[in-house]
Amino acid sequence: MKHGVLVPSPPAPSGGRAAEQACLALLDASTSLHRLLQTTAFLLKSGLQSNPLVLTKFVAAASSLHALHLAHSLLFSPHVSTSLYDTFLFNTLIRSHAHSHLPLAADNCRAFSYFSSMLHAGLLPNKFTFPFLLKACSRLHNAGNVGFQVHASAIKFGFGANLFVQNSLIHFYSAAAGSPDSALKLFDRMPQSNPVTWSAMIGGYVRSGSSDKAVALFREMQSRAIPPDEVTIILSLAACADLGALELVRWLWSYVNRKNIPKVLSLCNAVLDALAKCGDIDGAMALFEQMPVRSIVSWTTVIDGLAMHSRGEEAIKLFELMKCAGIVPDSVAFISILTACAHAGMVNEGCHYFSSMTADFSIEPQIEHYGCMVDLFSRVGMLERGLDFVKKMPMEPSPMIWRMLIGACRVHGRLELGERIAKDLLDKDPMHHSNYVVLSNFYALKRQWDKKWETRRAMSEHGIRKVPGCSLVELDGEIYEFIAGDESHLHYMGVYEMLEEISLKIKLAGYVPVMEEVLLDIDEEDKEDALHWHSEKLAVAFVLLKTPPRTPIKIVKNLRVCADCHAAFKCISNVYDREIVVRDTNRFHRFKGGACSCKDFW
Repeated sequence: MKHGVLVPSPPAPSGGRAAEQACLALLDASTSLHRLLQTTAFLLKSGLQSNPLVLTKFVAAASSLHALHLAHSLLFSPHVSTSLYDTFLFNTLIRSHAHSHLPLAADNCRAFSYFSSMLHAGLLPNKFTFPFLLKACSRLHNAGNVGFQVHASAIKFGFGANLFVQNSLIHFYSAAAGSPDSALKLFDRMPQSNPVTWSAMIGGYVRSGSSDKAVALFREMQSRAIPPDEVTIILSLAACADLGALELVRWLWSYVNRKNIPKVLSLCNAVLDALAKCGDIDGAMALFEQMPVRSIVSWTTVIDGLAMHSRGEEAIKLFELMKCAGIVPDSVAFISILTACAHAGMVNEGCHYFSSMTADFSIEPQIEHYGCMVDLFSRVGMLERGLDFVKKMPMEPSPMIWRMLIGACRVHGRLELGERIAKDLLDKDPMHHSNYVVLSNFYALKRQWDKKWETRRAMSEHGIRKVPGCSLVELDGEIYEFIAGDESHLHYMGVYEMLEEISLKIKLAGYVPVMEEVLLDIDEEDKEDALHWHSEKLAVAFVLLKTPPRTPIKIVKNLRVCADCHAAFKCISNVYDREIVVRDTNRFHRFKGGACSCKDFW
C-alpha cells in the first residue's frame, strides 16, 4: 500500500515473457500518474525498454493520463535503441499527441516532429499515419498550410487514393481548414465513396454554415441509392435544424423506422433537437416520452425547446421532473431553464434557479448564466436592476450582455442610456457590425441624422457590412430563401403582387405600420414602402401564393423579428386564417387568430 493505492506485486524481474505480461498488466492498471511512474520503474528494472509491445502500450497509457512527456523521455532516452522503432509505434505517438490536451503551436508540435523522425529513421508511413497527422493539423492556427503539406506527403507515399486517407482529407478541408470547396473538389474526384465519405462532406458543410448544401448533398446521396448510416443521419438532422426543414426531419425519422436503424441515444437526441428547432415542440415532447433511455442532453434539449416556444411553465415542470428522476442538472441545463424564465418574463423563478446553481449544486455561474439573467431583467424593463447585476458580475461583461441592455433601452424608451452604453461598446469592440448598427439606430430614433451617417461611414471605412435580413421557407421538400428588397427571386413578380393584396387587406382589418422601425430620413410614404419588403413578409407572401388555404406557414429568419412584421403577422394570421410560425435568432413566434405565443413580450 503506497499513498493509499494498492499496487499489485509484480513477479521477480526476468526480462522474459512473465515480466512482459506483468508490465502490460501494470500499464492497464495505471490510472494515475503516480502508478504510471511506479510502472516505469518496473519497466526499466525488468529491462523491457527493448520490448516494442511494452513501449507502444506505455505510450498509450501515458497519453490517457496526459503524461506524454514521460513517453517522450523514455522512448528517446539512451536506454532505447532506435532499431526498436517501427511505424506502429510512431503512429501511436502521433495519434496520442493529436488527441492530447497539449497546445500544438507550430514551434512545438511534436506530432509532426515524430513524423519527421520516423522518416529519418527510414520508416515508411502507412494509411493510418496521415489521418492522425490531419487530426493534429486541425488544432493549428495555420491548419490549411500544414494540411496541404500532409496531403502532398500522402500522395508522395502512394496513399492519395486510399479511401481511409481521402475521408480524413475531406473532413480536414471541410471542417478544420474551413475550405469546403477544396473538400468538394477532392470528393468529386474520388473513384469510390462510402457513407463515411458522404458524412464527412455533409458534416463539413454543416460546420461551415452551408446547411443548404448539406441537405442538397444528402438528397444526392439518396438519388444514388447510397444508404446513410447513423452519423450521416445525425449530421443531416443538424442541417435540417439550421434551415427549419421540418418535413425532411420527419422523413429522416420515418427512414430510421423503416430501415430499422438502431435508435441509439445520440440519434434520438438529434431528432429531439431538430424537431424542437424546426417548430414541432409537441413532436419533440412526444418522442421524449417514448424514449426508454434519456440522458441529461435529452432533458436539456426539450427544456431548451420549450424555452424557445415561450412555454416557461412547462419548462420548469420538466426541469423539476428531471431532478426527481435522479438526473443532476449541469451548467448547460441551467442555461436552458434560465432562458425559459427570461422568455416568459418569470423574474422570481429565474432568480431562484440562478441562486440554486451555487447553493444546491455547487455550480459556479459562467458568463452565459449571467447573460440569461441580464436578458430576463432587460425583457421586463428592469434596467436599473440589470445594470446593477452587470456591475456585480465577477467577470468582464461580454459584448452580448451589453447589447441586451442596449436593446432594452430602445424598447423601453431609455434612449440617452442606450446611446451611452452603445458608444462605450463601440469603443471596446470596433470590429463588430452590430455595435455600429445599434448606435446609428439610436441616432436615428433621436433624429440626429448627421451622427447616424457618420457612424455608418465609419462602419464602411472599417470594411464592415450589416448582415441583410434573410428568411427561409420549406415547401414541397425545397428550401426557398428571401432577402429583404431582393427582386432576383424566381417568383418575385407574383410575390410582390401578393404583398400588395396582403397590405390592402390587413390595413382594412386595422393594421397600422410601425414607422419607428424605419430608421431613415425619408417621408412617411417611403417608410411604409421600406417596411413592405422585409424578408419575412416576402416569405409569407410566397407561401400564401403557393399553398392552399389554412396551410401552416413556417419561416426561419436570421435576425430578430421587427415590431412591424410582428404586428403585420398577427393581422395576417387572422385575415387569412393561417398559423404562422417564425423562428428568429432568439425564439419562436406562433401567430394564430390575431395573437402571438410570445404575448408581445420579446
